[in-house]
Amino acid sequence: MAWIYLTLAGLFEIGWAIGLKYTDGFSRLIPTILTAGSMVISVLLLGVALKTLPVGTGYAVWTGIGTVGTALLGIVLLGEPATALRLACIGLIVAGILGLKLASA
Repeated sequence: MAWIYLTLAGLFEIGWAIGLKYTDGFSRLIPTILTAGSMVISVLLLGVALKTLPVGTGYAVWTGIGTVGTALLGIVLLGEPATALRLACIGLIVAGILGLKLASA
């Protein structure tokens, strides 16, 4: 169950990271509220997951999910470059996340 909480926490991390772009420096009310809510939910779910997962593994996976998801959504939604090197590096992060999951099984 901890891995489910951790995955959800990572997804909410993606939400708040992308949401920051839409807050326009926290000057837009609805995006700011949604972003702040995602931040709170993300950290709360991470805390629940860390009750049973090692902190190093949990934190690394949480940030990894957030990094990969944010980078991919930056490419898709915000027109950021999708160079071969960038995609390869995203792949390395995914490999690291999977490796940490396998190492803690």
